[in-house]
Amino acid sequence: MKKVRIVATMWPAVESEQKIIQLYNAGVNIIRFNFSHANYENARKVANNIKKLNSLWKTKLSLLLDTKWPEIRTWDMDGIYNYKKWEVFKIFVDKTKMKEKSDLFCDYEYLVEDMKVWKSIIIDSWVFIVKVIGKTKDFLEVKALNAASIKSRRHINLPWTKLKLPWLIEQDKKDILFAIENDFDFIAASFIRSKENVVEIKELLKANKGEFIRVLSKIETQEWIDNMDGIIEESDGVMIARGDLGIEVPIEKLAKYQKEQVLKCRAQGKIVITATHFLETMITNPFPTRAESSDITNAVLQKPDTLMLSWETSIGQFPIETAKMMAKIIKEAEKAIDYKYEDFSYKNLSEKDKEKKILIKSGLHLCDQLKIKAMLVFTKSWLLARLTSSFKPKIPVYAFTKEEKVVRYMNILFWIDAISLKDWNQENYEHNLASSIKYLLKNKLVKKEDKVVIITDLREEGFEIPVLEIIHIKDFCTKINCL
Repeated sequence: MKKVRIVATMWPAVESEQKIIQLYNAGVNIIRFNFSHANYENARKVANNIKKLNSLWKTKLSLLLDTKWPEIRTWDMDGIYNYKKWEVFKIFVDKTKMKEKSDLFCDYEYLVEDMKVWKSIIIDSWVFIVKVIGKTKDFLEVKALNAASIKSRRHINLPWTKLKLPWLIEQDKKDILFAIENDFDFIAASFIRSKENVVEIKELLKANKGEFIRVLSKIETQEWIDNMDGIIEESDGVMIARGDLGIEVPIEKLAKYQKEQVLKCRAQGKIVITATHFLETMITNPFPTRAESSDITNAVLQKPDTLMLSWETSIGQFPIETAKMMAKIIKEAEKAIDYKYEDFSYKNLSEKDKEKKILIKSGLHLCDQLKIKAMLVFTKSWLLARLTSSFKPKIPVYAFTKEEKVVRYMNILFWIDAISLKDWNQENYEHNLASSIKYLLKNKLVKKEDKVVIITDLREEGFEIPVLEIIHIKDFCTKINCL
């Protein structure tokens, strides 16, 4: 089993039940719905199909909704305009004042106010780059740094510029309510700029009984990087969205920022997803480039929880092959890593939870010293599994829980195999342990000769007591007759 998880983006290429099952069997753990493109009717249908397949034990997949955020675009044009290199033209924020065929309209009302002379503007994701050479109260005067053909409604990026964009637009709020109503597990919040943005989403979730959804903040702007410590602390996890981030920051710094953000998240014990452009050529080709293979390998060496596929699975011609290829490269890269149980400062833990964290680290070191094959974690929420995962364990960790919902949270965690224990008994630890051992033996995940380490909470007279126990499966099963 691979340690690093895979997110695959849903769209026409993989929305059938058959394709969903094939994606899961290829190594995918989370399905992403990109609400820059998705619609409610189709998303609801596919999400329901995934939940049905989960209930039938054909898949074990989680649901992630990626918000749209307020975009900046050019507006409708009469056909296509072919700009020449060094051509000087104007960008307006008031369409009524446009006169020349070369004039361009931008729907961001504060464009003139926010942009400074000599700053660059990126149009249509690096297709067209212009530099501001002058401005008036009505328009920016810009010079084209390359030739380009531009048509209607192209994306505009204003890198290295602090914007007055609203944070949550009405469409984002509707999408988040949709996620609550349809029992999604994660929200990937686009273009987070401060920790206050994360707080606003959590307050919206709480006001609509959606606290069960975990918030992942997407790294996509320089402003995010400037405020990263507070954002990481407030978030359940982070997604490094290299596509938009690579437009917003100097491209030569992108790899450095990626590494820094992964290390920052790991230091705080937070989930981290590295995303975008991993196997882009496999949208139209059945085999990746050597650079893409190296990119995935280097990403895995940084020890994230999860990697993400975007267009490769949503519209690509080889979505299943792409997922299989990513899983193969991940497994191979993991062979080269020495996982050292590096500590982390998971803030806001209670004193009791800090005891659990120390107990887990001790358990992992015990596994090393005694050559124990696996760790079993029993968790009612997902905290024990999350703390265990953050240490980046060297051995398989089987996390047992009562709730299917908690299984779906744990699907995103580094090398946690989450299992719903159908006959979970809150008052009887030995019963749960016996059921879990039977499950592992039946599925050939452990052998009767193996030893395992157990991490759990026991309740005695209203108190919760964290417990570490070493079990020899053969001895335990002889005692309770589970072989």
